[in-house]
Amino acid sequence: MSQFATYPSLAGVPVIISGGASGIGESMVRHFAGQGSKVGFVDIADAAGEKLAAELTSAGQAVRFAHCDVTDVAAYRAAIAGFAAVHGDALVLVNNAAHDQRHDWREVTPDYWDDRMAVNLKHAFFAMQAVAPGMIAAGRGSIINLGSISWMIMTPRIPLYETAKAAIHGLTRSMARELGQSGIRVNSLVPGAVITPRQMELWLDEASLKGIAAEQALAGMVYPDDVSRMALFLAAEDSAMISAQQFLVDGGWANG
Repeated sequence: MSQFATYPSLAGVPVIISGGASGIGESMVRHFAGQGSKVGFVDIADAAGEKLAAELTSAGQAVRFAHCDVTDVAAYRAAIAGFAAVHGDALVLVNNAAHDQRHDWREVTPDYWDDRMAVNLKHAFFAMQAVAPGMIAAGRGSIINLGSISWMIMTPRIPLYETAKAAIHGLTRSMARELGQSGIRVNSLVPGAVITPRQMELWLDEASLKGIAAEQALAGMVYPDDVSRMALFLAAEDSAMISAQQFLVDGGWANG
């Protein structure tokens, strides 16, 4: 028997997750599918996305994958419509897709700025715009925007990523006001230093892991499943009167 919660209000609920083929996104796909939700997820990593969808579908879970670059707004809107045609209009949207590519502020060009905003911020707004009519018609819904503690702790070499992630919470609060009277909740979910294969490969070594452990209030590391369990709560009716907030899952590191 699992030690973690089951949410009856998530059973059969259409869910859309961006960047769902790996890392935190993959964990979220697995967790929502495990709750009996009907999950549609997008990613540019076709092999990983197709493998994940095939695995969960073969286990009897309602999961669909669509290749999509979320910076292509028209393509993303089409993917969202495709999921709705099969699963019904989304009642949960998780804006997870992002990319924390390191960069030197002195070398940033206008085109690079636009590219980083597109992959880390712009798609979140247009996905909300796409799913909102269905949620309004249903009189309920939950939108979860993934932020980052990076701007709170002033992580070096990612100023554009941090700018976009700081803006995510402004977007969350403004859209919570816009959509709240229609029964739609909008919240920010803010991971800390999450141990994923990509982070371990690119950024995290023994020294940095020790540094993270020293900064966190809690012993141990944050893993994708820790973030996913907060997403489940924010999506479920258990959080029915929670909106316009940001929830840090960071082991007690940042001061949000």
